[in-house]
Amino acid sequence: MAAALIWILLLVGLLARQGDTEAQQTTLQPLVGRVFVHTLDRETFLHLPEHVDVPSTVPITYHAHLQGYPDLPRWLRYTQRSPHQPGFLYGTPTPEDRGRQVIEVTAYNRDSFDITRQRLVLLIGDPEGPLLPYQAEFLVCSHDVEEVLPSTPASRFLTSLGGLWEPGELQLLNITSALDRGGRVPLPIEGRKEGVYIKVGSASPFSTCLKMVASSDSHARCAQGQPPLLSCYDTLAPYFRVDWCNVTLVDKSVPEPADEMPTLGDGILEIDPFFCPPTEATARDFLTDALVTLLVPLLVALLLTLLLAYIMCCRREGQLKRDLATSDIQMVHHCTIRGNTEELRQMASSREVPRPLSTLPMFNVRTGERLPPRVDSAQVPLILDQH
Repeated sequence: MAAALIWILLLVGLLARQGDTEAQQTTLQPLVGRVFVHTLDRETFLHLPEHVDVPSTVPITYHAHLQGYPDLPRWLRYTQRSPHQPGFLYGTPTPEDRGRQVIEVTAYNRDSFDITRQRLVLLIGDPEGPLLPYQAEFLVCSHDVEEVLPSTPASRFLTSLGGLWEPGELQLLNITSALDRGGRVPLPIEGRKEGVYIKVGSASPFSTCLKMVASSDSHARCAQGQPPLLSCYDTLAPYFRVDWCNVTLVDKSVPEPADEMPTLGDGILEIDPFFCPPTEATARDFLTDALVTLLVPLLVALLLTLLLAYIMCCRREGQLKRDLATSDIQMVHHCTIRGNTEELRQMASSREVPRPLSTLPMFNVRTGERLPPRVDSAQVPLILDQH
């Protein structure tokens, strides 16, 4: 009975925890060709009362993916600088992404190990209003992508850029980190930023100032390490430090000509008076060439084999000839070493042996004589100098 009660309590606890982690649902409406930014705030995931402030020391990380897939769609990116800062989902949907997409976000509390889930329903549609055929992209070197994604810095950038553009409404089209465009990670020095590309569109034409910045003369000056031509006041400074050598202007007001489709012919080439086809070749007998190609290498290989056999088998001197060419004192030295070796081996096998001949006053290996030496043996070297 007690065991059943314990199981019931555990089941109730699991159901309660599952109810706490039930995914919330939020509906958003991104627009095709317009930048989409969604902030993942800790207030949404901690479930604290309204009068309680969210502690900034609680580390929270996020994981987002497309429902039914392990990763995000190709147009959407996720970034978070640290667990103590908010995360961002940002990107620009393309016309192929129209429709409904569900993004599942999981928040992890690194202190209490609590998990909170949220479901974002994205209804991607077409934007309303006039088209934005005039588009410009700027590289802002003084900011990271997380610093531009909030609405306040983005609005300040559009307001500052309005002084360089013709009067008209400016809209953000895309925001991309410089690291995603091949940029290098900056050194950990204060003031160094990764950089961010900001793409802006408008229905008003480009100003003369922007056209001058993107002209070929400005690119030539940038290639020589000089500042580009800027005929107007830089209204983006000092909040935004723009690399004016990396400004790109795109004019889509003039439709591009359609590619001409190639005309299909009947597949028969026209007669060319300058083309002279080769005449028919006469029959040839290749037997002689084949015999020469095969027999000549075989003959050369046979001659080399016979020469090598003669050198290795017929030019051997033999042991007797080598012994006769060797001096007597060297032969005596060699034979003495061999004899002494054999005597030592016999002495090692049986200790009861007579005195070795090599210990006698004088011993001749060849004759066995035991006569005193005629000369002082200490003055005669074992091996004479060869002249």
